[in-house]
Amino acid sequence: MLHILSITFPFFALVLCGYLATRRRLLPLEAIAGLNSFVLFFALPCMLYRFGSTTPLTQLLDGAVFFTWTVCALATVGGTIAISLNQRIGWNDASFGALVAAFPNTGFMGVPLLVSLLGPPAAGPVILTMLIDMVITTSLCLALSRLDGAQQHGAGKAAKNALKGVATNPLPWSILLGAAASAVNLELPGPVLQTVGLLADAASPTALFTIGGVLARSQMLALAHQHAPIPLRDYLPVAVIKLLFHPLLVLLVGTGAAALGLPLNKFALTVVVLAAALPSASNVSLLAERFGADNGRVARIILVSTAAAFVTFSLAVSWLT
Repeated sequence: MLHILSITFPFFALVLCGYLATRRRLLPLEAIAGLNSFVLFFALPCMLYRFGSTTPLTQLLDGAVFFTWTVCALATVGGTIAISLNQRIGWNDASFGALVAAFPNTGFMGVPLLVSLLGPPAAGPVILTMLIDMVITTSLCLALSRLDGAQQHGAGKAAKNALKGVATNPLPWSILLGAAASAVNLELPGPVLQTVGLLADAASPTALFTIGGVLARSQMLALAHQHAPIPLRDYLPVAVIKLLFHPLLVLLVGTGAAALGLPLNKFALTVVVLAAALPSASNVSLLAERFGADNGRVARIILVSTAAAFVTFSLAVSWLT
């Protein structure tokens, strides 16, 4: 357990550093958007390209992982919306709550953390789960979020906007370019490869620091706008779903699928279960703000899941490995 904590602690410590730096105004709120852009458009695409180009194509196109993760994501979305809808929480807020319950922080945290814990072969399954969440899970939740008010064709328009967002997101393209390079054994010229490597090495620490900044900014903006207190029952159950129900569901579905003959090996199952045990994706907060959802509730779920994951994720690693 001490060995596991020695690996996971620096990742969560960087999140805490970003959080404290923002709360203490050492990191201006205006700078967080710039850090986010650097990670999203430069560092993280280079890291994903590097992992994709050095990972066998069969790992990036694992049908058993695709089936297991997609089924569990859909079940998590459906279950979270079912328990969230009430007089205070409509389709818009329930759908974004479901998205933070089903979408772990695989990009900013999961890929580097799981590779550090389990080695480079972990990159393939976790990158595939990220693709599924960016394309399928996000599109579904955005479409469901438009059901408030029963606007005609609202869900269809939301799905179209979600797909348009995927098309302009550099992360899926960097994964696909890396997979293509892996398929044809393409090697970049030395200076280009070194540039990609420098940006890729910057992705993990900058992304983790930025997560902390985003979480602190959400809290500070909520206080500044005098956001009404959010009842514990509106966000704590969703955080529990993210950290406990989601990984347990992936474990059960994956084990059942393997028993029925689906070629899901034990290592890949361990990777996707640990990916599901990660805290909620911090970028969902930005989507919630853009689509008019209760961003204070979403940010609270992300904050609670990130803080608790230091213990729950470490215990999951200890149990599974």
